[in-house]
Amino acid sequence: MSDWRDLVDLDSLSGWMDEAGLDRGTIEHVEPLTGGTQNILLRFRRGGRSYVLRRPPLHSIANGNETMRREARVLAAFTADDAVLGAAFYLMEPVDGFNATVRMPPLHASDARIRRRMGFALIDGLLALGDVDLFAAGLQDLGKLDNFLQRQAGRWRKQYDGYHSLGNWRPDSLAGVAELAAWLERNCPARFTPGIIHGDYHLANVMYRHDGPALAAIVDWELTSIGDPLIDLGWVLATWPENGEAVSSLTAVEPWDGFPSARELVDYYAARSTRDLSAMLWYKVLACYKLAILLEGSYARALDGKAAAQTGKILHAQAVRLMARAAKSISAGTI
Repeated sequence: MSDWRDLVDLDSLSGWMDEAGLDRGTIEHVEPLTGGTQNILLRFRRGGRSYVLRRPPLHSIANGNETMRREARVLAAFTADDAVLGAAFYLMEPVDGFNATVRMPPLHASDARIRRRMGFALIDGLLALGDVDLFAAGLQDLGKLDNFLQRQAGRWRKQYDGYHSLGNWRPDSLAGVAELAAWLERNCPARFTPGIIHGDYHLANVMYRHDGPALAAIVDWELTSIGDPLIDLGWVLATWPENGEAVSSLTAVEPWDGFPSARELVDYYAARSTRDLSAMLWYKVLACYKLAILLEGSYARALDGKAAAQTGKILHAQAVRLMARAAKSISAGTI
């Protein structure tokens, strides 16, 4: 990470905080936070209160500011225009919790019963998000609801085909893309109940409480949108370790014994929601397909010298495993 002084003008930030009516005083104890791969997180104190600032990287992607505004809007956080720091940003309070894919505290690591409840707590987060009325919250313009599910297979197939512009990548690099796209189109659910989508919901993007199995926070909202919240449940199924083996190290947790099975997660959700889960296989396959295509994009860029070669190989292997997981689920006719 660049020195944080290159990323945040503290005088401008202080002035904006004064105008927003936040605690006055000198900004102090500034430290960068790690855990993400793109956006910048800084913790600091001012007026006896702790804050965490989140902003796009110094050399942001084209829509980095818009993505940051979407996050802030969904979280209903304090936010500001680009003029303050030269980029969109928002402030939030620090959350006391831990990421289970990074480490498991002794309380959680020593008790399989707590780990079982941690799995269901992950679903509690989705249920709470799914209960938010996006129209009452004024978020109905955050995305396009018309034909939302019907557009998914074609939208991601188009992205995959777009990798052709990267000269060293072969279109047949990832087997089964056309077959999965056709299956998704044939089996697409006819209707859904609209809601908020996190967009990247899995074990690495939540924090748990230190004193028990409940969630402390849901993090990394940069892909948030509106549509069918069952998309997020499908994402959980696509990334959920099977027999303790994760598709990616990103969602690997040790120890794993005690965590519920994927089937138990779906049953838990179904018992607490009025949404129709009869097509849950479709949502899992879509998540495997979408995530595999996204990972393959990093591999294609690596082959073209635009990303680290070793990282590209690792992500390609994960994409292959996701495609295999989707094919296996279709063959079995169940999640």
